[in-house]
Amino acid sequence: MPSKPPLILIVGPTAVGKTELAIQLAERLNGEIISADSRLFYRGMNIGTAKPSREEQARIPHYLIDIVNPDETLSLAVFQEKATHLITDIHSRGKLPFLVGGTGQYIRAVTQGWTPPEVVADERMRGVLEKLTEERSSEWLHASLNLLDPESAGKIDVRNVRRTIRALEVILTTGRKFSEQRGQVESPYKLITIGLTRPRTELYQRVDERINLMFENGLVNEVNDLLEKGYSPTLPSMSAIGYRECVSVAKGLLTEEQAKAEMRRVTRVFVRRQANWFKESDPNIRWFPVKDGVLEETEKFIRQLVDF
Repeated sequence: MPSKPPLILIVGPTAVGKTELAIQLAERLNGEIISADSRLFYRGMNIGTAKPSREEQARIPHYLIDIVNPDETLSLAVFQEKATHLITDIHSRGKLPFLVGGTGQYIRAVTQGWTPPEVVADERMRGVLEKLTEERSSEWLHASLNLLDPESAGKIDVRNVRRTIRALEVILTTGRKFSEQRGQVESPYKLITIGLTRPRTELYQRVDERINLMFENGLVNEVNDLLEKGYSPTLPSMSAIGYRECVSVAKGLLTEEQAKAEMRRVTRVFVRRQANWFKESDPNIRWFPVKDGVLEETEKFIRQLVDF
């Protein structure tokens, strides 16, 4: 049997340090980076997503960043197709592909061949669920999903109303849990998965520092620019952490300090949710604490498993 082509995964919670390590490894190992962070797809949303800077992107080719406008949707299936094509292209040029990010369902879609449940959209049902969400809250909607399918609820952000509605739609249409309906196949790649960890207190400190820096770099202005360009504050993209809070600042509903506090709170919830996707007990993930020497350790690990 021919050997499978390698695919390096760099996973872990937000603010752990995936971007810089991935760039350094790609520089040393003749690699190129495919983003698996759904927040980085959107043009004009740079500060609040901690998007790699132009300088960072100039060091190593990056893909699937700035590919849609904030009012466009990139489905899981389209991402899967684009990422798979890019991996093939990178291999064809003798380079090593790195899939980097913290969005678990996008990584699984590529590595395990996930296919979404084949359930035709029920616009009437969606309309009812959307109306109920407006009348009650996204928290109520998410709690409803949690009652029917705790596994799916644990992996879907409470603020991701569109995906929560889709999960409920599939459950109510088929009578089966959404989490049980993801088709998957054996991975076509030799997966080498590197997970990055930091002590939770250190991670939270880095999150707080990042949030402060976002405001210093003009996050509120970035959000105001998006609103002035006509992008609705109700768009799914604008529900990303930082953007919804800054919309409230623009409307005078929150002060900047209150927005920072809310961002700290929801980011901590997000970090815990990411742990549902990438578990430290997962035998397929080799975990590395981020400390002095982690670059050399992860490079050695990859070289042991990939022929150069």
